[in-house]
Amino acid sequence: MRKQTMFKRELKFVLALLAFGSFFACTDLEIEETDSEITEGFTGVEDTESFLSGAYNNLNGRIGDQANLFALSEVTTDAALIPTRGTDWGDNGIWRQLHQHNWTPSHQFILNVWNQWNDTQLAGSQLLDSRSNASTAEQGHAAFLRALGMYIILDNFGQVPFRDTTAPSLEAPSVLSGQAAVDFILADLATAISNLPSEGPGTGNDRASKAAARYLRAKVLLNKHIYIGGSPNSADMSEVVSLVDQIAGEGYGLVSGYFDIFRNDLDNETIWYIPTAVGNRIWNGLHYNQAPEITGGGWNGFSTLAEYYDLFEGDPNNNELGSGQEERRGYVPTEGEAFTGEAGTEESDDFPGFVKGSNIGFGFLVGQQYEINGTALTDRAGAPLVFTREFLDNNGQPSLINNNERTGIRMMKYNPRYGGFTEHEIFFRYSDAHLMKAEAMMRNGGDATGMVNDLRVLRGASPLGSVSEADLLDERGRELYAEFWRRNDMIRFGQYTRDWEFKDPAAVGDANRNLFPIPASQLILNPNLVQNPGY
Repeated sequence: MRKQTMFKRELKFVLALLAFGSFFACTDLEIEETDSEITEGFTGVEDTESFLSGAYNNLNGRIGDQANLFALSEVTTDAALIPTRGTDWGDNGIWRQLHQHNWTPSHQFILNVWNQWNDTQLAGSQLLDSRSNASTAEQGHAAFLRALGMYIILDNFGQVPFRDTTAPSLEAPSVLSGQAAVDFILADLATAISNLPSEGPGTGNDRASKAAARYLRAKVLLNKHIYIGGSPNSADMSEVVSLVDQIAGEGYGLVSGYFDIFRNDLDNETIWYIPTAVGNRIWNGLHYNQAPEITGGGWNGFSTLAEYYDLFEGDPNNNELGSGQEERRGYVPTEGEAFTGEAGTEESDDFPGFVKGSNIGFGFLVGQQYEINGTALTDRAGAPLVFTREFLDNNGQPSLINNNERTGIRMMKYNPRYGGFTEHEIFFRYSDAHLMKAEAMMRNGGDATGMVNDLRVLRGASPLGSVSEADLLDERGRELYAEFWRRNDMIRFGQYTRDWEFKDPAAVGDANRNLFPIPASQLILNPNLVQNPGY
């Protein structure tokens, strides 16, 4: 387990690292607990470019891991769940609690998210301190990072501690919420848009640009009424439309070839990617016997609900290649692909003449899985490796514990045939912006059908006759699965508290679960914080 920090001698830790031991099975986590305070001797950042690089590098573990923000964004929804298979993935119930909505203020991932993203916003504040003498471009990046950190804290916790870098070190940070928090974030994004470089698609995109800042500003405005109460503001929705149009004006747009978007290449879709390994998105769902020549096989954890899989067009019980499904649902190949020397692929050592890992499908893996030579795979006990729609225990009853190795449909957006740990995870992309514009138009009384159908036709799905709010949420679910936005979307459309399989009945309809609890340790450290209702 690694711990990252960028604060050198300017900072000291408020929190000692908690004992974490061997708590997790089958995980590859970046755990960071660096909610820090400025020392009395802070007089500005000395090497601003190095400090900025450190701030961006710290995002790698925060976006690339499978716990923390990713888990809070996806596992707490209908899109992802992790059953216990034997002793694997039990982890004292930490994964099940998220899907079931019965987490507590002591949940480790909640504390980690709090510390990590407050750390990001503090780094931005340090660079923006006038004593740091950051360049105009560095100030743009710093404003963007601070806005991003504050936005994630606001979205997940509803209140944001803000430390004045010129204040005494022992002074408790002030707390922003509601309109004040939104205004602060929007002001930072205005600075970012003004000062960041204008970079079109294919020109780097591993640091923020004007397009990334506009994307984040559109995201804040689209969700603003969730943070301040009331209904969407017409002027805000009009600005969302304008921001997306400005992004398109820089050359970004929809592209065909859905799964090609997630390869280690730049395209017109990618607004901002994080140069972090995508291995967690690949291996945490694959079975132990899948693609062992790449990294020893999968970890056999992450799955999805059948109801989420059923959002996509196609036979609910068959997702083999050529079975008539829409593109985004992907497919299960019945054998590997011939090796042609295509860039980014390797020839299999175990099966010469085939692409290494090409027996692993794209999208949603359900039913029988196959080896590269077309042999039907088995699990470790010798039973056919058939991924099922149901999650059943040893007695055949629906359960998240005592599952066998084969339960649950698996999701595969990044594919091992292009590298088991390629450092290229997309965080902001144009399809999301396109759907944000469609939603903003709808919330201003317009018709989103044409825009939604533009995307659906490109993805090989049937056009819709009309588009309701429910349709738009479903479309976002089809386009953006495993991309950090499902919780955010479900809350905005009023669906996060609805029932789904294995949710705790006591949590159904509980609006308090729209926010996570403030970690107990932080309430002690900062008396300006107030615990969220229901905790």
